[in-house]
Amino acid sequence: MGDAHELAGPIEAFLDACGAEQHRDICRSMLETIGSLVHQQADTLDLKLANAALAEMVDAFRVFAPYRDAPKTTFFGSARTEQEDPNYLQARRLAKMLAAEGWMVVTGAGPGIMQAAMEGAGTDRSLGANIRLPHEQGANPFIAQDPKLVEMRYFFTRKLMLIKESDAYVVLPGGFGTLDEGHELLTLLQTGKAQPAPVVLLEVPGGSYWRSWEHFISTEVLAKGLIDPDDRFLYRITDDVVQARSEILGFYTNYHSCRFVGDLLVIRLHHAPSARELTELTRDFRDILAGGSIRTATAFPPERSAGDHLELDRIAFRFNRSSYGRLRQLIDVLNTMAG
Repeated sequence: MGDAHELAGPIEAFLDACGAEQHRDICRSMLETIGSLVHQQADTLDLKLANAALAEMVDAFRVFAPYRDAPKTTFFGSARTEQEDPNYLQARRLAKMLAAEGWMVVTGAGPGIMQAAMEGAGTDRSLGANIRLPHEQGANPFIAQDPKLVEMRYFFTRKLMLIKESDAYVVLPGGFGTLDEGHELLTLLQTGKAQPAPVVLLEVPGGSYWRSWEHFISTEVLAKGLIDPDDRFLYRITDDVVQARSEILGFYTNYHSCRFVGDLLVIRLHHAPSARELTELTRDFRDILAGGSIRTATAFPPERSAGDHLELDRIAFRFNRSSYGRLRQLIDVLNTMAG
C-alpha cells in the first residue's frame, strides 16, 4: 500500500466527489479498510465475499431507509408451513393486528410463516429480505416484485437486516433456520449487542413446540448454569395472539429507547418516574448498578449534537453491562409508570 501521505489526497478527493460530509470520518475509515485488504494481498475469494456482502448491505439499507421511523416486527418461522396450518393462521392474525396499530412486518419474504405474516399485514405494510436458494421458490406473492423487497445471497447479511431494522420479534415453529434465527436473536439481547426489544415465541393452542423447547432450556441449559435465570425474561411464550400483541405494544408504553453515553446507560421515556419511584427502582435493581443510583437526566451532549430524541424524558445510571435479563425487568417496571 502506498504511503499514507500519498493516499490522503486521492482519498479526500474521492470523498469530496461522493459528497461525504456528515460521516466523513467513517467513510474515510471504510476506504482505509479496503486499503488494508489490498495491502495484505487478500485472495480473490475473500475480496469477492467482502464486496458482495457490502453490496448486499448497501442495497438493503436503501430499501429499508424510507421506513426507518415506522415501528416494525420481524416474523420468523418455517417456510414449509402450509396455508391451512394453525401456525399459518396464527401468524396471519397477529400480523393483521399489528398492522392495524400502524406497525409494519419484516420477514424473509419466502413462503410459509413469512407469507402468512405478509398476507396479514398487507403488501403496503410489508418489508422483505429474501434469500436466494436453488431448492426453494422465490419471494411470496405478497411481496414479489415490490420495491420493499431486497434479494440477498448470504444468510448472515439477511439476518442482520431482519434483526437490525425491527422493534419487536415473533418466532413461530420452524426448522434449523428458524431455531438459528431465534437463538442468535436471544444471544444478541442477552449480551447487549441488540437494543432491548420484545420477543414473542408464538405457539398455537394445544401446541407443544415452544413448551418442549422451554423444558430443554430449563433442564439442560439453565440447570447446568449455562444461562442466568433472569435470561428467561428476554422472551415470552404464548399461544394467544392478543397476548402477543399486548407484549409487543406494551413494551413501548413508556419505554422508548436507550443508549450508552460514556459509562452511563440512558433510557429515554415518555414519562419520567417520580422521586419516590426512582428511590424504589434504585433499591429494587441495585444488583445491576455499577455504583450510584438511578436518576433523572436531561439530554447529554452527544445526544444533543445528534438531535437524539431531545423531547423525551430520561433516566440514567451506571449499568453493569451484563444483566440484560434484569434490564428487561426494569423496562417492564418503567412501563407501569406511564403517567
